[in-house]
Amino acid sequence: MGMTQLQQLTGPVLRPGDPGYDAECRTQNLLTPLRPAIAVGAADVADVQAAVRYAAENKLPVAVRGGGHMQPYAAEGAVLVTLDRMAGVTVDAGRRTARVTGGARWQEVIDAAAKEGLAPMAGSSVTVGAIGYVLGGGQGPILARSYGYASDHVTSFDIVTADGVLRTVSGDDELFAALRGGKGNFGVVTAMEIELFPVTTVFAGSIYFPGSATAEVLRTWRDWAATLPVQATTSVAVQRLPPVEELPPPLRGAHVLSVRFAHLGTAEAGEALLAPMRAAAPALIDTVAEVPYKVAATLHNDPVDAMPYLDRSLGLSGLPGAALDKLIELTGPGTPIPLTSVEIRALGGAMDRPPATTDSVPSRGLPFQLFAFAVGADDLDGGHRRLERLMTAMLPWSDPKRRRMPNFLSTEEALDPQALSEVYGRELYERLRAVKRRYDPDTMFRMNHTIR
Repeated sequence: MGMTQLQQLTGPVLRPGDPGYDAECRTQNLLTPLRPAIAVGAADVADVQAAVRYAAENKLPVAVRGGGHMQPYAAEGAVLVTLDRMAGVTVDAGRRTARVTGGARWQEVIDAAAKEGLAPMAGSSVTVGAIGYVLGGGQGPILARSYGYASDHVTSFDIVTADGVLRTVSGDDELFAALRGGKGNFGVVTAMEIELFPVTTVFAGSIYFPGSATAEVLRTWRDWAATLPVQATTSVAVQRLPPVEELPPPLRGAHVLSVRFAHLGTAEAGEALLAPMRAAAPALIDTVAEVPYKVAATLHNDPVDAMPYLDRSLGLSGLPGAALDKLIELTGPGTPIPLTSVEIRALGGAMDRPPATTDSVPSRGLPFQLFAFAVGADDLDGGHRRLERLMTAMLPWSDPKRRRMPNFLSTEEALDPQALSEVYGRELYERLRAVKRRYDPDTMFRMNHTIR
């Protein structure tokens, strides 16, 4: 297939300098610009197949940008396939399932499901692409401890593999197992079917404490989180918020500690569970209340606009007193590491249960996940140093198996096969390599989470 045939696709085919090229190649993280040789704005599955076959015939790598801020980490010299035009959601209320196509974001899935009194296992950002999130396992802020990882509740994927063939995989298929946690290594996923849950309201929200209360609130949170039932999910984040009018006055430009909480149950039960946290220190703002699921899904208030940022993560085997002391030293008032956010997610519950069929999520059994990011392009070296100092300081309490969620890997780690092999562990990584060799023997899909 030549360029002339490629330009006959339904969606746009763009090269550097073409009108619309820059917009087609946009990214959520402005520090990882995408400059592919060709950008294909796929309008349907046939466009995806043609783009993959063109890449194969011309020995070019393929990068995929899904909906929202699910993006590849590189695209230099590649064929970039964008899926925004393929966004769609169809809900089957009787079966409690939804068919979600390539570019759909969680907000679109949430809205469609809510009309039927149902809810998906969405992530902390409603603007993130649903499929890309699930390919990394998916660790949600509301339903995770009750129901597990989002990938546990996928019933099938439609995927265009490196040979340009559209395949539907499910059940015990080795490719289906690899896709649930193995990220975008095996092709372009054009659709998935997921399970939905009969959840309409949630007792959820955030309590914002002043940064001066970091020590007592963190210690209370650690002890309190260990007592929660599986119906409750929580995380805590030390944040340095921007001085913008969109925030209420007590939070503008403030150093705060935010405790996020979601409970599937009555407001009365939720109030009783939350009481110890509310008593930890005087709060600046307390938003926890019974709200519709679609409102609760925004409780993290993740950024929507594109911005330059750096991020790092670490799986933690526990939070003993010494670990909390170090974290308080590095994130409390007047600390030398002014990172935008340092978050700890309490895992466990249904996330520890084995999946119904084999999958590739490497972080089951991990009690805590540490995630930090720094926003801004003015001091990139400083941002790198601060993140590295934090992660190095917390290494003594890291998971000895080096387990982490694939969705939380930095750009450098995702593109490093050695780092990925540590995250997945030898046995799982070798299984993923075998599937990679079968479906992508020439490693066409190597622009994110590269398994070789």
